[in-house]
Amino acid sequence: MIRVLQVVTYMGRGGLETMLMNYYRHIDRNKVQLDFLVHRDFEADYDKEILDLGGRIYHVSRLVPWSRAYRTELKKFFHEHQEYQIVHVHQDCLSSVALQCAEECGVPMRIAHSHNSNQDKNLKYLIKLYYMKKIPDYATDLFACSKSAGKWMFGESTFQLLNNAIDINRYMYSQNVDMAVREEFGLDKGTVIGHVGRFVPQKNQEFLIDIFYECTKLDPNIKLMLVGDGEGKDRIERKVFDMNLQSKVVFTGVRSDVNRLMQAMNVFVFPSLYEGLPVTMIEAQASGLPCIISDHVSDECIVTRGLVSSMPLEESPARWAECILQQSGRRHENHRKEIQEAGYDISTAANKLEKFYLEIAER
Repeated sequence: MIRVLQVVTYMGRGGLETMLMNYYRHIDRNKVQLDFLVHRDFEADYDKEILDLGGRIYHVSRLVPWSRAYRTELKKFFHEHQEYQIVHVHQDCLSSVALQCAEECGVPMRIAHSHNSNQDKNLKYLIKLYYMKKIPDYATDLFACSKSAGKWMFGESTFQLLNNAIDINRYMYSQNVDMAVREEFGLDKGTVIGHVGRFVPQKNQEFLIDIFYECTKLDPNIKLMLVGDGEGKDRIERKVFDMNLQSKVVFTGVRSDVNRLMQAMNVFVFPSLYEGLPVTMIEAQASGLPCIISDHVSDECIVTRGLVSSMPLEESPARWAECILQQSGRRHENHRKEIQEAGYDISTAANKLEKFYLEIAER
């Protein structure tokens, strides 16, 4: 058995973390075991499951790319844990820091993984771009969740695609589950708009609330289910209150049963400013949900015929609302075969990753 170190921020229920856990659950752990180097000191959502699966979790300080103390701490870790011959880094633009430290400590196989096709244009943007350009200098292998994510992060360098695969069986529609979820959250038999994502600017939930307000003009009984958490949640809750929508919007918080919640949704709405290839879009299609996405989300996430519609972010909230209501009457459809053929069945994808790790371990 080989052990592969996954370098992450922390193992909460975000997109890349959920993707990692999907692979971890289905990989042959008698051949390949995953361990995790995290940059927070609290217990995250997936930590207990990782330990139950035989993984190890190591904690280091928060990533500060220019900090000599941070780099010293990281190098000390690699020197003390020379059992790791493969390091797989998931820190987006700042991945070059861990990759460089690993190279300087003699780690032979160093994988960088792109999970996004852009970054927020905040004060850290130029710093992130500076470190991002260094990634191909220190990585031996490059992975991306989509072509757009790979081209954005790695430029002209050669990279491999690793699909954000899921356990398709968990997302098959069940009317009994649909009814149980509606009862749990006090939803009636009316239309439910669904959205899954962290409350961060990238996910564009403020625009989603504007869209939903227009939806209520067309259908007074419509509801919105928001699944997730994040630093921007308070702002969205205030906006919902200011627009007098609190009786129509359900905040579920972070959930481990997104597959169940999707059974009660009628339309999935995803107005992101940018994405790599969102796991939630594959989940929504596996659930047979009609999806309305922004034109800033790569059409690589569309793996089914007729389920997904793309809308320009420049369109008005009222136009988005019209499109959503047009789709709301459709029943959950079975697109299992298409999702499998597109390579998003986790059983096949996990075998591919396992084979890759075993092959590079012998290089």
